[in-house]
Amino acid sequence: MKTRTEKDALGEIKVPADAMYGAQTQRAVENFRISDLKLQFPFIEALALIKKYAAIVNGELGLIKTEFSKAISEAAGEIIEGKHNDQFVVDVFQTGSGTSTNMNINEVIATGANRIAGSKEGSSEKVHPNDHVNLGQSSNDVIPSAINISVFKLIEDKLEPALKKLSGSLSVKSNEFADVKKLGRTHLQDAVEMTLGQEFSGYAGQVNKDLELLSDVKKYLLELSLGGTAIGTGINTHPDFASKLTVLLSEATGISFRETENHFSSQSSQDVSVAVSGVLNTIAVSLAKIANDIRWLASGPRAGLGEINLPVLQPGSSIMPGKVNPVVPEAVLQVAAHVTGNDATVTAAAKGGNFELNTMLPVIAYNLIQSVEILSSVSVVFAEKCIDGITANIEKCNYNVENSLDMAVKLIPYIGYDRASDVAEMAYRKGKTIMQVVEEEGILDKQQIGKAFGI
Repeated sequence: MKTRTEKDALGEIKVPADAMYGAQTQRAVENFRISDLKLQFPFIEALALIKKYAAIVNGELGLIKTEFSKAISEAAGEIIEGKHNDQFVVDVFQTGSGTSTNMNINEVIATGANRIAGSKEGSSEKVHPNDHVNLGQSSNDVIPSAINISVFKLIEDKLEPALKKLSGSLSVKSNEFADVKKLGRTHLQDAVEMTLGQEFSGYAGQVNKDLELLSDVKKYLLELSLGGTAIGTGINTHPDFASKLTVLLSEATGISFRETENHFSSQSSQDVSVAVSGVLNTIAVSLAKIANDIRWLASGPRAGLGEINLPVLQPGSSIMPGKVNPVVPEAVLQVAAHVTGNDATVTAAAKGGNFELNTMLPVIAYNLIQSVEILSSVSVVFAEKCIDGITANIEKCNYNVENSLDMAVKLIPYIGYDRASDVAEMAYRKGKTIMQVVEEEGILDKQQIGKAFGI
């Protein structure tokens, strides 16, 4: 591989000849050969947005030359368009402030800006990654801000629409199954009669509540740390930098970002990330409950509950012919388990805040973004590949209702709890339905039977 020599404060280092990044990125690549995990594009895009509009603000404030401001802005725009994704090479497991990733993008933008500005090799009039691209910024305020921007955008663009789609699919089934009588269950035992529509309305209600929780917590992501620089004091930053930058970011994204009210709090802690992750975990738990219920309701086809039928998507066994499994609910359960693990990671990482900085920011960013992305994707798959195609097994539902011993609850207003319990015990012992025992023993007259059992 061809290389070139770059310099930084520590001396010279060989960098791939065609790389847009420089010495600091290369040191990070060599120091952190830990995994194949890289910070996702939504995070890189958020960083590029910050760099783009920071350059514009710095130009307006007269802190950098107009031609540099324009070149940096244009170079950052190329990253936003996804043109240089292969240049972001730093492992997630790196310096805890995310400085390596911040310098990675600073160096890539500086190279791109110099190409755009036409700077010659060795010229003193070159865009510098620190002096120009990073002007008015620190990794310590940029990385937390990029977390907030990327996660908020993903929630609005992907997760909320996906959950609304899933809720809509569940609501459609609730209406479709409104008249399908079935047996409820508590403690995995037969309970009283309900409708399949009511059961599905409960699932839709869960997702709707998750959307409310998400709406409540995401508002805290609107506060950005920009302007705090190293520890929150704003050293080496123009007093108007943060306010002007947040205005431009808001206009560019259509999201009402604002400068944090307390830079020391927003840079030293990741409480908001913990809260957001907690809601994502709540969503995962909700989806797991719904998916588990649906695979139980569809269990069988001959030796299970079999009250609903799932779409047939693929063969279920490499050895058992004709077997079809609830593959989509199983995928949902695995995503839910993974999100719960991510939440544990975010929570543990948030404890890595000491004094004026959290030093586990990259892993927080990675796990939050991954949770939002996989929850979004699996919610759409769940709706389209499973929920939309569910049908009711009406015969099995009716059979379960008619043969349930818990139908004895309908006798309580007429004969009381104790005697109703005796009827249930008798029906179980004789292998008969509650209705059969009531009729055979003359416990209720025809009018009472009709009123009690709705016939």
